[in-house]
Order: sequence, then C-alpha cells, then structure tokens
Amino acid sequence: MYYRITAYYPQDDFSFIIDSNGKFEKLWQFSSYLVNKGIQIVEVSKEEQIIDINIEKPEIDNENLILRATADGKPEYVEQNINGTTYKAVKVADKIYIPNKEEKQ
Repeated sequence: MYYRITAYYPQDDFSFIIDSNGKFEKLWQFSSYLVNKGIQIVEVSKEEQIIDINIEKPEIDNENLILRATADGKPEYVEQNINGTTYKAVKVADKIYIPNKEEKQ
C-alpha cells in the first residue's frame, strides 16, 4: 500500500514529507511508527487521496521509507489551483502536493 505523511519534528524544528510504498500494510502502522519516534503528524494520505504537484510516486519498496523533502520549521500550507478548482496544498522545501483532493478551498 502507498501512503504519504507530512510531519514535523519539534525537537530539531524541521518538517518532512515521507512516503511508504509497500513497507506498511495499514496507514495507522506508518503513523504509529513515526509518532513513537517523537514526530508530530501533520497530514496523512492514502494514494487515492493525493494529487501530486511536483512529487513522483516512488517504486514499490517493502523495506524502506522514501524521504521526499525536508525543511527547517513547520510545513507550509499554500493554495494550488488545478483546472479552476483551488485546493489546500502542503509545501515542504520546494515539494508540493494536495493531501486530500476532496478538501477544496
């Protein structure tokens, strides 16, 4: 299963986007794995909820997580217009995606 999480690590004040494409069977397992390391979850998405702006879906990897972006501070929220519809998107460094295509601005 393909999942994406945007998270914030307050201890070192940085955020990141990380994908799992096969490592975890359930989304809650992925979230729990990060929370147990002191990481705050900002957004969680299943493949069917995501609209990628400038992040490519990774190859299947049953052993590793795929770090997509990191940046100092918390993730940003930006508006993203696609075909006349404005969505709430998440931005970390130069990477942007829409975590829930059903949530419009």
